[in-house]
Amino acid sequence: MRRARRPISPGCAPRSGSRGAPRRPAKFRSAPWSGAATRSSARRTTREFLAIRRALAALDTDRLSDYTLYVTLEPCAQCAGAIVLAKVGRVVYGAVDEKAGMAGSVGDLLRHPHLNHRPEVLGGVLAAECGALLAEFFRARRDRAPA
Repeated sequence: MRRARRPISPGCAPRSGSRGAPRRPAKFRSAPWSGAATRSSARRTTREFLAIRRALAALDTDRLSDYTLYVTLEPCAQCAGAIVLAKVGRVVYGAVDEKAGMAGSVGDLLRHPHLNHRPEVLGGVLAAECGALLAEFFRARRDRAPA
């Protein structure tokens, strides 16, 4: 094992890669539900992820095993990971996401046998209505977008 050429400055995470370039200072990184996320990262975060973070903060707990998360679209990988880590008890979703769904369409992180928590999953609830709602939402966004 080789030693680093320069000492790590305080406030920086351990060096990454072979060139030894320091990562961003630790105070600018945020843990998944630390509440330290910036406004710009919150805009890129899915609503399911934000709902889980807010529920954990409001309840002052680290697990939501007695709660149900209702979503219109099948959870993506990020949301499925947050659901597993927060130990959400049940997930109910409407429309299937054939491109990025991680509750059975593309993969199944929510019921993966190697993970420590597997919530109850109920999919396809009011699927047609949820699909229409999502289609209308994105149609309206495209119509508002500048040309």
